Amino acid sequence: MGSKVLVIISSGDVDKALTGLMYATNALKYKWLDDVEVVFFGPVERLIAKGDEKLLDAIREFSKYKRRPLACKRIAELEGFEDKLREHVEVVYVGSEVSRLIKAGYIPLVF
Repeated sequence: MGSKVLVIISSGDVDKALTGLMYATNALKYKWLDDVEVVFFGPVERLIAKGDEKLLDAIREFSKYKRRPLACKRIAELEGFEDKLREHVEVVYVGSEVSRLIKAGYIPLVF
């Protein structure tokens, strides 16, 4: 059985978000795992939409090894920053994506 992880980053604390992204990036870069997916869900989306440079740099680094991370479209719609968010990540309804990945054997890690 392969090792696959779903990193869900929700925290509005930039340091916690960076920790999750650093793990996800290194797990791909150094092939610690077979696959890693990243989903932003909740307060962290505001940081991305506002253009936090440390976070955007970490997203760009992750994207060198994998497609752009996903972010929750519904939260972005409710808070009015979908267009800004879309500049940096893929914006989709993540509930079904998270469920699909868990069913596919991804182990969720939440930051």
